[in-house]
This record gives sequence, structure tokens and C-alpha cells, in this order.
Amino acid sequence: MKITWLGHAGFRIEIAGQVLLVDPWFTGNPVFPEGKRGEAVKGATHILVSHGHGDHSGEAVGLAKELGIPVVGIYDLMSWWGETHGIETVGFNKGGTVKLGDVALTMVSATHSSSISGPDGPVYVGTEAGFMIAGEGHTIYFSGDTDVMADMKVFNDLHQPDIGILCAGGHFTMDMKRAAYAAKTFFDFKTVIPCHYKTFPLLAQSADELVAGLPGVDVKTPEVMEPVEI
Repeated sequence: MKITWLGHAGFRIEIAGQVLLVDPWFTGNPVFPEGKRGEAVKGATHILVSHGHGDHSGEAVGLAKELGIPVVGIYDLMSWWGETHGIETVGFNKGGTVKLGDVALTMVSATHSSSISGPDGPVYVGTEAGFMIAGEGHTIYFSGDTDVMADMKVFNDLHQPDIGILCAGGHFTMDMKRAAYAAKTFFDFKTVIPCHYKTFPLLAQSADELVAGLPGVDVKTPEVMEPVEI
């Protein structure tokens, strides 16, 4: 398995024969290196979208058309995109599981907000979510944009994820302290990868507080486009 940070909240996850682009954001992403887009999307099989904000969903429709692959996410948004853009989608909802080849993808709750910019203001299509991504004997919890939730105990009881990809930049999501609290209170992760940080000055620029708050956990802080092999 390879997990490659695409900057901000985006990831390329190579797992069980699938290549998942999770919340990919290239255009306008200040930390994504020029000239690396082709490498980031090569061989992709699916695009996963956690919610509607442009720094998570803005590339989805264009990539789906360019690569000829489906977008996977909450039913309302997927149905709308399918109807308005003619792309292939896989729409489901929280608590549901879909199979992407040999990968089992379960949608779980997050607490945030979700909208897409429209000509007359925000358009709300579905709600925010996270994902459990299971394959190769591992389960990854991709938190999406969220704060700490007591629901996380239920997620762990049902899925036992060993890898956590956690938003941790603060301001819009959990900060490093809150992400560390969530990880040690509700989960038993072997590996944690922070995201949604370092993108802009108002977000955390270092994961040191998360590392310090999770002794005994392998907290990976890779550079953008630097694969983590598990």
C-alpha cells in the first residue's frame, strides 16, 4: 500500500489494486508542486470526495472527464453532478459501504459544513463525511474535515482502523491538540498522517504538537508527493 500526500487534504492511495484520489486539489493549491499533476493522477481508478468545498471537490468533475473514472461520494452531490455534467458517479450515504474492486469503502459522519459556490451564493448538496477505506488487511480512517466527535468511538468499535489520516490544521477543522486527543481517546492507530495544514498561513505549519501528543504512534509527516509505504 502506498499513501501519497497531494498537499492540503488530498491523497493518492494505492490499495488492493485500486488507485484512489481522495479530495484531490491541484489548481490553486499553493503547496502542490508544478509539473507533478500527471504523476499524481496516473492510473487513478476512482475519485473520492468528502464534501463540497472547492479545496476538496473542485477538481472532481474535470478529473472524472479527463480520466474517464467515477467520482464517489454522498448521494445528493453525486446525483447532481451526474445529471448536470454527465459524469459517472457512485453515490451512497453515511453508514453505507460500496465495493471498489477489492476495496471496501464505508462512509462515516463528520462535523463541518458542505457547499459549492453558485451564481447566487452557496449551493448545499448533501453533507460532509469521512471514509473508512479497507483493503490489504488494513483499514484507513480518512476523517475529512471535522472536529472531534464522540461518534469516533463507534467508528473504532465497528472498523478498528489502524491508519488515521486526520485533518489537524485548526481554524476550519481540528487542530493538532484536538486531533491528538481524538486519536488517543477513540482509536488505536498504528500510523497517523496529518493533513489540512501548512497550506495557508492561518493553518498550523508544523505537526510537532500532534507527534508529541501521540507517543507510541508512528506519526508520518511526509512532504507533498512523497509516498508512505505500509
